[in-house]
Formats: sequence, structure tokens, C-alpha cells
Amino acid sequence: MKKKIGLLYGGKSAEHKVSMQTALAVIKALDTDKFDIHPIYITETGEWIKGNQLTGPVETVKELEFKRQNGHSATVLSPDLFQTNDSSLDVIFPLLHGPNGEDGTVQGLLELLNLPYVGNGVLASSAGMDKVVMKNIFEVAGLNQVKYTSFIRSEWQGAKEAAYAKVEENLGYPCFVKPANLGSSVGISKCTSRSELDAAFEEAFQFDRKIIVEEGVIAREIEVGVLGNDYPEVTVAGEILPKTDFYDYKAKYEDGNTGLVIPAEVSEQEYAAIKEDAIKAFKALDCSGLVRADFFLTSAGEVYINEVNTMPGFTPFSMFPLLWKHTDVEYAALIEKLVDLALERHQEKQSIKYTF
Repeated sequence: MKKKIGLLYGGKSAEHKVSMQTALAVIKALDTDKFDIHPIYITETGEWIKGNQLTGPVETVKELEFKRQNGHSATVLSPDLFQTNDSSLDVIFPLLHGPNGEDGTVQGLLELLNLPYVGNGVLASSAGMDKVVMKNIFEVAGLNQVKYTSFIRSEWQGAKEAAYAKVEENLGYPCFVKPANLGSSVGISKCTSRSELDAAFEEAFQFDRKIIVEEGVIAREIEVGVLGNDYPEVTVAGEILPKTDFYDYKAKYEDGNTGLVIPAEVSEQEYAAIKEDAIKAFKALDCSGLVRADFFLTSAGEVYINEVNTMPGFTPFSMFPLLWKHTDVEYAALIEKLVDLALERHQEKQSIKYTF
């Protein structure tokens, strides 16, 4: 019997366009002999619109940008969004990136509605979204990281020179300035001077009230995919070879101006350390379903975890599905595994007693 899958995409976030591309890629890969596909679109202004069940191929993002017309309904956030004519959807696949989607908010809604959903839960999503909180947890878990510091907007506005001096004293140049709660390399700047640092703070604070500044290191960028619940599995390693200063938004999602080497040329010892730390990070955040774990690997063989992404993209340029393809899990099979993991986790939760 076919499963009814609800694809939740779009979102009120700077990563709306990324989500749309991810949704299009997933829809093209879903086996319609196994799944009935029910699209749920969140506009850039935050309006929720339930589309009709997809009965034919979708080729462009425009086809997924519903408006409140032509049979589309549920313009108010309500449990009806997750219903078909005769029953609830079997599983929800949140294809949302950034705040209000990847940060635990939607996951909390789905928990309250007691619906199975793909990916990480409330805690892992929220902690993984906030780079400062994530790095603090990694520090407690004993994971090796580059040096970092963080600021909130009001703190910086009241003492800009002191903030810059703190960065220069503790981290030095080059360094990277990032919004704390955003992904897809949005708002990230590489800084080699005080003037660049000032511009980078201005840029990053447009996207968040909190930013993180990280030490720059000369290292290769290595990534692995992690899949599972209590017993996660790890892909082969892949390497990012950006043709610009770093792996920015444009290289990821627009021009593909980046080399991806899969499998990466790493020693058995280096891969073992990366794999061990990826699983340690997955468990430290209490992850489930999937993450992409990103590392720095120096010429001396030092491994630093950079971050994990609790909802990595599924675009044609995305590393996560490519890593699994090179680990003998094709794209369609990967989606099915994620759905199975979601149902497995949901079933386990139903066995928990909430009264005594």
C-alpha cells in the first residue's frame, strides 16, 4: 500500500529558494508507485498553502509556488494541512532550510500533532541551527574545533572597537564571520583586516541578532553524510574544492563553480578519526535521520569538526546525496531510508509512557 507523504517546503527564511530547489529534486526522485505526494508550500511571507496531490511530473520551481486559488486551500496553519480526504498523511518530509524550518520550530509543531516526520527532532534541530550552541555542545563532548567567539547585535553596537579587538587578540586573521542561525553560507565573510571585519559584522547582523567568528585555518574541507537513529552509519568522505575563497552560496546553489571529490583522498587513520567524530557529534546533539558533518583536515593530519547540518540540501549540487551515492545508496533509496527511519523513531515514541 502506498504511503502518503507530505512535502513541506518554501518557508519564511533567507533560504527559501534553496528549499524550493530541494523540493523539486526530491519530487523528481520519489517513486510514485510507492508514494502519494502531497505538497505543502510556505510562502516567503509565511502563508501556508496546501496543494493538490501531485499526479504528474514537476519540472520547475514555479510549479511549486502555489497561490491561494485553483483548489489550493488551508491558508491558515491548522491540522487540516496534514490531512487527506480520508486520513492523516503517513509521514511529513520537512524540506525547509534555515530559521522557521530547520531550527526545531516546525519539528515542535509536528510533535504536538503527533505526526511522523523525516529528520532531526526539536533539540537536535535547534542546537544544530545555532552555531554557537552547537559548538558549545561539541566542546563539552570533547570534539576538536578551531577557536571561536560570538557576539549579539546590541553588544557589538555598544562597543564595536572592543569587539574587533577581541577577535584580533583571540583569533587573529584570517577569520570567518557568520550569522549564528543561518545555513547555506548566507551572510558569511572571510576577513583579513579590521576594515573587512567591520563590513563582515554589518553583513552578518543583517541576518541574525547573534553572530559567530571563527579562526581561519589552512586546511582541506572534508564532509561525510550520517544516516540513522540510534545506530548511525557514515558515508565515504568527500572533499570540497571551491574555486573561490570559500564554499559560498553562489558556488553551492547557482553556478556549481566548485569541485567535489568523492571519495576524498584521505588516509585510513584520517577517515577513521572523521568517522568517529561524526558519530560522536551526531550523538552529542541527539540527532536522528540525517546530518552532514563538515570537517577541516590539515596537512599535519589534524581533524577539526566545523559543524553539522541537520537538514542538508538535496539539490543537484548537494554533497549529501552524492556521498550516499558513492556509498552505494542511490537517491530514491536514500529518501525511502529516511522515511523508514522517521516511522521507526515515531513508533518508538509511541511506546513511551506519559502517565503513571
